[in-house]
Amino acid sequence: MNSIKRLGAFVICLLLTTIVNGQSTDAKMKAFIDALMKRMTIDEKIGQLNLPGSGDIVTGQASNSDIAKKIKEGKVGGLFNIRGVEKIRDVQRVAVEETRLKIPMLFGMDVIHGYQTTFPIPLGLSCTWNLQAIEQSARIAAIEASASGINWTFSPMVDIARDPRWGRIAEGSGEDPYLGSVIAKAMVRGYQGNDLKKDNTILSCVKHYALYGAAEGGRDYNTTDMSRIRMFNEYMPPYKAAVDAGAGSVMASFNEIDGVPATANKYLMTDVLRKQWGFKGFVVTDYTGINEMIDHGMGDLQQSSVLALKAGIHMDMVGEGFLTTLKKSLQEGKVTQKEIDDACRLILEAKYKLGLFEDPYRYCNIQRSKTDVYTAAHIKTARAIAAESFVLLKNEGSVLPIKKSGTIGLIGPLGDTKENMPGTWSVSTDLQTAITVRQGLQNAVGGNGKVLYAKGSNLDADSNYEKRATMFGRSLNRDNRTAQQLLEEALAVANQSDVIVAALGEASEMSGESSSRTNLDIPQVQKDLLAALLKTGKPVVLVLFAGRPMTLPWEQQNVPAILNVWFGGSEAGNAIADVLFGDVNPSGKLTTTFPQNVGQVPLYYAYKNTGRPLPQGKWFEKFRSNYLDVTNEPLYPFGYGLSYTNFNYSDVTVSSNSLKGNQQLTASVTVTNSGKVTGKETVQLYIRDLLGSVTRPVKELKGFQKIELKAGESKKVSFAITPEDLKFYNYDLKYVWEPGDFQIMIGSNSRDVKMVKVNWTK
Repeated sequence: MNSIKRLGAFVICLLLTTIVNGQSTDAKMKAFIDALMKRMTIDEKIGQLNLPGSGDIVTGQASNSDIAKKIKEGKVGGLFNIRGVEKIRDVQRVAVEETRLKIPMLFGMDVIHGYQTTFPIPLGLSCTWNLQAIEQSARIAAIEASASGINWTFSPMVDIARDPRWGRIAEGSGEDPYLGSVIAKAMVRGYQGNDLKKDNTILSCVKHYALYGAAEGGRDYNTTDMSRIRMFNEYMPPYKAAVDAGAGSVMASFNEIDGVPATANKYLMTDVLRKQWGFKGFVVTDYTGINEMIDHGMGDLQQSSVLALKAGIHMDMVGEGFLTTLKKSLQEGKVTQKEIDDACRLILEAKYKLGLFEDPYRYCNIQRSKTDVYTAAHIKTARAIAAESFVLLKNEGSVLPIKKSGTIGLIGPLGDTKENMPGTWSVSTDLQTAITVRQGLQNAVGGNGKVLYAKGSNLDADSNYEKRATMFGRSLNRDNRTAQQLLEEALAVANQSDVIVAALGEASEMSGESSSRTNLDIPQVQKDLLAALLKTGKPVVLVLFAGRPMTLPWEQQNVPAILNVWFGGSEAGNAIADVLFGDVNPSGKLTTTFPQNVGQVPLYYAYKNTGRPLPQGKWFEKFRSNYLDVTNEPLYPFGYGLSYTNFNYSDVTVSSNSLKGNQQLTASVTVTNSGKVTGKETVQLYIRDLLGSVTRPVKELKGFQKIELKAGESKKVSFAITPEDLKFYNYDLKYVWEPGDFQIMIGSNSRDVKMVKVNWTK
């Protein structure tokens, strides 16, 4: 007993020491910044709120650039998308050696899914359902970016997106708020680690706050409008999760909410973000976000800048509205000194937390830039994660895996293009180091077989469309031969081959920012090629490149095997070969619903019933909620993905069918690998609240476990469920759970589940 008391006293002392030390750290930071701000002029304070691009800076000329002149005058708080540790060191030197107060700068970059070692696009990463791997990808990105002078990333993007017409669906984690939330936390942890003062961690920036993924018509930058109950239940959770995980900054979105652009929306930026969620970091606009409010009809640049500052925006990206108008607004009484001071303080606090006042060059270690970037270990990890992100959509007759022998015909415009493998928003990737499908297949086959290649078609028949879809150096080098000549070459290769691998789909810039589409089919010229290849009678594997859910009903009906590879990053080609040849058993699961056609959009699994729902299993019934020309069902449901083996699920068992209060429910299934090879399966838990004070979705993801089973092996998988898992925002926006009946569902995807009902009372 005495030893227990001594242990308890030790723990209490340790806790008190931690609290005191925490207060001491905060007090030191406050005292430091208080003293600094007393010395700052109003111009220098406003200067900290200015975030221009890197402009005309080149290595060795930082002191003479136009941006450098502003830095010397104290008019710049940070720069973004400036590359090269030598260049960044050069610019930081200007800030800390050639300015009056020697305040260091932030250096930000769009490190979205890796720095030089590039991982799958975020939508692909989410399909791993592997939080450890996702966090590891962000950790490696932070290590490489920080070794290259970057201390701030504009990531993670956590926007919920349920409309695949919107190109930026590629940058997020899909349609589900629960999955989006746990991934948001993993990404923030990966970037920021547990100590921002370490030179291999970087500040994260959660974006785009808020609701950007719900743009009307799937058209980028467009209006967003929804009820607050939907906002809080379906779209806000990932932002809050990232804030709860300690994200250091938040980026405002372009769209409007409740008729007010996010950049001027005080309800979002102050009432919710700061007062409700307790966010302590700073908020930055998106690129020219303040200036764009002029076209929204919010007033001129001065008026828009006033609205942004008062709403809770602290840093102005590129537009220089703060820099050029805030002093005048202060003199005219339109903003207060405190509002400017509060914004300035938050920027300075971020720099303090990053340790830049202690050592402004801590991210400018030339040696690290040579040893910590694009390492063999990082490349190996990228390859493994890419292979885990691929989703096997169909494998009729076990066409896959294919053999590493004989003759493989690789055909398609995506088969031999390094530039398109990393995917959209891979701004710091050396595109020439990316591994193509052709390289990956040849590396795997070695001398045991032969890989023949033909382009087969251009990306699209329309050369102007192809230019729009292959920007930023991602050209597929359009072939000027006729479509018939390209097809004849492809058929010649096909006729010599034992199996055909068709590398088709989108180019990397057909998704991403400002890449909205109304037609989600594979381009027709590629579909014509695929149809011709199928007519040869040879086994055909469609390797689908995509940055969004696509409409594939014809492909699903006619092609024996379809492997969705998204855009896999630096090691895409090798990872694709790993899966095609069976060295890796595919285990990816969709995090977005694939519609049968674009007319079903938006389509997502967590829909709400109408008062006239279509009876289950029916195609059509008059005066029910359905279509005349297609079923209500998706082509591929959320959570779907096949394997080279099969997994069987037992019925769901529960620890009790009747619960009360804070009791814990345990729900279990036994999963059996009934195939012949080892495989990984993501077991998914869904819950339906059958009676609520407001309407509730037909099911909601509430948990998942990724397991590995050998051939013939079985495993019991259990989920612990508490009232916390039953909570939602009610009509009054209170986060509550309500007693009643609940369906507990466990399965391999959102459609194929086993179910049991329980009753839970207060």
